[in-house]
Amino acid sequence: MSVLAPQKIGFIGAGRIAHGLAVALTKAGYPVTAAASRSPASAQDFASHFTGCAALSPQDLADSCDFIFLTVPDDAIAPVARSLTWRAGQAVVHCSGATEVSALAPAATAGAMTGGFHPLQSFSFKVTPDAAKSPLAGCTITIEAQPPLMATLEQMVTDFACRPNRLPPGKRALYHASAGYAAGFIHGLMAEIATVWSQWDATEADVLAVALPMIRATADAMEQGGIAPTMPGPISRGDLGSVTAHIEALSALSPEALTFYRAHATRSITLALSADRIDDETAAKLTAIVSGPD
Repeated sequence: MSVLAPQKIGFIGAGRIAHGLAVALTKAGYPVTAAASRSPASAQDFASHFTGCAALSPQDLADSCDFIFLTVPDDAIAPVARSLTWRAGQAVVHCSGATEVSALAPAATAGAMTGGFHPLQSFSFKVTPDAAKSPLAGCTITIEAQPPLMATLEQMVTDFACRPNRLPPGKRALYHASAGYAAGFIHGLMAEIATVWSQWDATEADVLAVALPMIRATADAMEQGGIAPTMPGPISRGDLGSVTAHIEALSALSPEALTFYRAHATRSITLALSADRIDDETAAKLTAIVSGPD
């Protein structure tokens, strides 16, 4: 399968994702030549970090670049695609996890190749080229396109020292929702721990000091042995007494705390059973405890 060789790569949207991806491209030897943004100052700031990069209007960028990343907010992808004139042979790729590639239909109708390129990575600040290493090194990047663009995206992932995740059309919302469990939802879990710990005046710093090493150890164990087989805790041991005590304590704390625990405990019972950590009888007893009356 042939691989395209982008000569002029441009970004429409100059936020944190654009900065991180542009740094990764530059470190891998790809030419980042233009940036556009609804804020001209943002485009100028972006361009100032990359040698040979110019701040342009969106249409001028679309006219001059052969490979364009749309790094605008999800809801702006389709309107931006509709607002510009595209041409045959160029590549137009958005970086959304949830938006289908079909949002780029106006570019495809004009003969451009379209695709998705979504790094499974958090961008909490703008990265500049003087960073010690690529901000994407080691992460997974979800890609979607038709040949020959697919081969080019795969090559980029390889050049970034990343892992490709190939996604078929129509699955992006499911994929993105599930990816949020590992990124955004873990904050909700940590906040719930902090809520419980506030009952004895523990601080958020206390919670982070205790919970983060546990999370890292759990993640390391899963990497080595899988999800269900390495699950720790009383449910995986069939410890009915501890789970009963949990339910009683959380019932006294708040209905919300109990609901939160029940949802996660119910899923954990299924996992423990699937890995033969507990037998059917124990799973039934645990389920009765967890789903019992308030």
